[in-house]
Formats: sequence, structure tokens, C-alpha cells
Amino acid sequence: MKFDWLIIGAGYSACVMAERIANQLGQRVLIVEQRNHIGGNAYDYYNEHGILVHKYGPHIFHTKSKKVWDYLSQFTEWRHYYHHVLGVVEGKKVPIPFNLNSLYALFPPRYAEKLENLLLENFGFGVKVPILKLRESASGDLTFLADYIYENVFLRYTMKQWGVKPEELDRGVTGRVPVYISRDDRYFQDPYQAMPKLGYTEMFGKMLDHPNIKVLLNTDYREVINDIKFNRILCTGPIDTFFDYMYGELPYRSLRFQFETLDQEHYQEVGTVNYPNDYDITRITEQKYLSGQTSPKTTLVMEYPQAYVPGKNDPYYPILNEDNRGRLDLYLKEIEKLNGTVLFAGRLADYKYYDMDQAVLRALGLFEKEVAQ
Repeated sequence: MKFDWLIIGAGYSACVMAERIANQLGQRVLIVEQRNHIGGNAYDYYNEHGILVHKYGPHIFHTKSKKVWDYLSQFTEWRHYYHHVLGVVEGKKVPIPFNLNSLYALFPPRYAEKLENLLLENFGFGVKVPILKLRESASGDLTFLADYIYENVFLRYTMKQWGVKPEELDRGVTGRVPVYISRDDRYFQDPYQAMPKLGYTEMFGKMLDHPNIKVLLNTDYREVINDIKFNRILCTGPIDTFFDYMYGELPYRSLRFQFETLDQEHYQEVGTVNYPNDYDITRITEQKYLSGQTSPKTTLVMEYPQAYVPGKNDPYYPILNEDNRGRLDLYLKEIEKLNGTVLFAGRLADYKYYDMDQAVLRALGLFEKEVAQ
């Protein structure tokens, strides 16, 4: 068979591009996916107890972009949902990101009030301050606070999650969970926050429900690339893998997930509880909070960060730092040599830490700029 496009992978970037190419241009697309399902890491399914489970950890949709919201709303109804996260600090569960409520939960009221006033004087209300910036600019009692938050909330969690200290990561990563000078306990403050009413997999299925889109699962694209005809490629897999590691491997972090179903209605107070200092896990997520289901049972997913080993586990997070930029630049130069015959998009292909809405926006922009013209 002849296709206009071969798309490697079936996650967000792939599904958005396939849908746009098929519906807007009427072109034929073949999606080739190594896993046995569509949806990439956002894949979800109903387990044997009827609870909707996120196989690869919690995926909470949130965005500031009306463009992204309106686009995805074509393929799903939404259940409005505000995600809340608690972190265990010195045996107490406090709001994450660390905010003014966290302050009063951990310190004596008069000292907490003093620290609050100092934060307001130096930064203002409703401001999100990256922890490394707070440490750099703090003085007096704020130096104590900055060091306390760094040690008890950020340092050990980051070392578990990434295998390195916060200072060794790109600031775009460490700034994702800042100190929030507010009493807003929501994990996100974006104007659009919701979960697909019937799940992400259902949404992706509707995106790909077009006669011009064919999906081939359980297949490495290299197994079939010589047996099909196509004009252009979209790669959403790891950029270093596509180029056969010609400049060496780009490092990633991986995760191991452990699921457990309990005979009780709820296990914890909120959707996710972080464990920055205790145990080997980083967080526990209770799936029913995300789906809004009612059940006498509840399913938990525990996350264990681990090193990424090609061929043995999956790459989840690009490890962004200065050491890797030179190698990435070499791969980007190889992309330029392809003169647009192969496009790259997505967290692994771009080697960037995208949220879901950023992946959608990136794919829509790529389609408009490089494909639709």
C-alpha cells in the first residue's frame, strides 16, 4: 500500500498530526507503534474492578491555550477536575507546590506569619518563585525558609526522580514545581483543567477514526519501512534512536509502576501524595479521584523512578542539562540535512519536557507551518 505519511509512534503528537493530515488534507497516513495500544504514555484502560487506570502514571490535563482546549474538545467531553497534591514533610501532609498553607502547617503560627510577610514584601502575592531563585535571592529568615524547602521538598525528591541534584538540571525543569506565594491549593492554576470524560484512549480513538488513517501496533517501524511506500515521515520516538545513536545515547529517566487495589472506598485525601524524603517511591496516585468514579474498591499506582536502559524499559523524561546540549545539537543538524522529508515532534523526538497541552500545541503548529502550506 502507498501512504502519504509514515508516522512513528501513536502518542499525542502522532495522533494530532495524523488527524490533521487526514481531515484537513485528505492524505493517507500509516501509524506504526511498538506498543500494543495507541495513546503513548497517556493510555488508560479499565482494570478488572472497573476502575479507569492510567497505565503510565497520572496524566492530568490542564492548559492556558484555548486553541488546544477547543481542538481536543472535538474528540471528547470533559469532566472538570482540579488536581490536588500533598507532600509528606516531617510526617505531615502539606500542599504541593509549597504555598502559604504549607507554611502554616509546618511552622508555629507567629513564625509562619513572619515568613509570610517576608515573602509578600520580597515577591508579592500570587507569584510563583522557583526554589533555586528563592535560594539565590533570600536573606535573613528567608534564607532559612529557602534552605528548609530545598532540603525537605525539592532535593531528595529531585534526586529520586532524576538521579541528580536540582542544580544539575535545566531550570525549565526545576521551575515546574515552584514555591507559590498563595493560598490556592490546586496543583495547577490554568483556566482549563479537566479529564476526558471517557478516558484518554477513547479520545485518541476518535482522533484516529478516519478511513485515511491506518494503525499498526506491536511493530517496530524498521520492520516494515522497506515494505511500504510513503512520501514523508513524522518521527515521535527518541531522536537518538532514529539516527541509530550515531552521536551516542541521549540520557533519559525511566519509571516503574506498581498497581494495587484495596477493599476500601478511598486510601488518601487527594489524588496524589508525594513522598520527597521517605521510601523509594516518589508518589502514590489514587485513580478514582482522576476518573470521578464511585466504587467500594480503590486502585493505587506507586511510582519508582529508575535509570533508563534501552531495550529494557521505556524512556520517560529527557534529562535536560548543559552536558547534553552539544550532543542534541549534533542530532538537530542531522535533521536539517533531511530537508523536511522527516519531521520530528514530541517529548522524545524534540528532547524536551512537554506537558500534554504543549505537545498538542507543538503538533498543531508543526502541521500549520510545515505540512498544510
